[in-house]
Amino acid sequence: MTRRPRKICVVTGSRAEYGLLYWLLKDLQSHAGLTLQLVVTGMHLSSQFGLTVRNIEADGFVPDAKVDMLVSSDTPAGIAKSIGLGTIGFAGVLEQLQPDVLVVLGDRFEIFAAAQAAMCARIPIAHIHGGELTEGVIDEAIRHAITKMSHLHFVATEEYRNRVIQLGESPDRVWNVGALGVEAIRRARLLSRLELSNAIGFDITRPYFLVTYHPVTLHHARNGEGVRPLLGALEAFPHHRILLTGVNADTDNVGIHEAIKSFARKHAQRVHSTMSLGQQGYLSAMRYADVVVGNSSSGLIEAPSFRVPTVNIGDRQRGRVRAKTVIDVTADEGAIVSGINKALSPAFRARLRNTVSPFGDGKSVARITKILATHPLHDLLMKRFWDVL
Repeated sequence: MTRRPRKICVVTGSRAEYGLLYWLLKDLQSHAGLTLQLVVTGMHLSSQFGLTVRNIEADGFVPDAKVDMLVSSDTPAGIAKSIGLGTIGFAGVLEQLQPDVLVVLGDRFEIFAAAQAAMCARIPIAHIHGGELTEGVIDEAIRHAITKMSHLHFVATEEYRNRVIQLGESPDRVWNVGALGVEAIRRARLLSRLELSNAIGFDITRPYFLVTYHPVTLHHARNGEGVRPLLGALEAFPHHRILLTGVNADTDNVGIHEAIKSFARKHAQRVHSTMSLGQQGYLSAMRYADVVVGNSSSGLIEAPSFRVPTVNIGDRQRGRVRAKTVIDVTADEGAIVSGINKALSPAFRARLRNTVSPFGDGKSVARITKILATHPLHDLLMKRFWDVL
């Protein structure tokens, strides 16, 4: 009797997470023993955040379902309502698709909604990038909650593997596969500086910074207060161009977005703001940047593979594993200026030549796909808490 292909349902809700999932989606799509189901949600379906579902479809993926869940509010109540809408939407989608495994990545509230629905539907969950720390944002609690809802765990370092086990997950269900971002760099066809300049309509053949800043959701900054020290610091480097990428749909994102747009208008000759560069564009931009500046996880996970220095601001990424390419600074204008000057200094840059990424060998996808295709599913839902003695 021929066994039917396993149905592997992958959820994506943001441009950054989709960039990490791209090659895994390609492998799942082409695997003879698996059927890929793709559910698109969150920022992908919002024109405010670039309607990036169009990029997904242009890449050759046809979503099996779309869960529209974002309410037009960036308040804490608005985010909580979005989670509720997402859980309702995913409940119906999962009932329709009946996947054998749900695959989710990371720690965003959209993914939290999907995991809750799958847990109630008794669908095994495979979680990528668990065990990490981001102590300045609600993602920290969401990530660990998803770990406890999940049954298979694909982590990026041995330290993260140990932490998932510490949370009570059985060691034989936790695999250190490395970071998908490292594989994305290894497999991507990156653009030249001239090609990227032409693609975005902004000249980056001259020195530039790649800047991304997201809300620090456990802080109470409003109206763009959190990003103002960064924008003030960038004023101190008039000879550098600045490529600003879009903010996430987190609590208090509107004020940050408006402050960034205002800054870009004020300095239109040397600043370019875009909601999304796409995976190829973003990695290409990172490759040639003098410095990556902001508080995005990509500055810690992907940038070390390019040996590009990162000035990491504030608490958003506090607790993550770091390469020696990362300079941590407080969210203070003077500290950010000092951090950028250090990153530009010949002495610091000389230290980066032999950087080795702590996030694996760039071969994560094959490991994840093999486990999804072969690991027994019949007893996954019954978990015993693994006590670390």
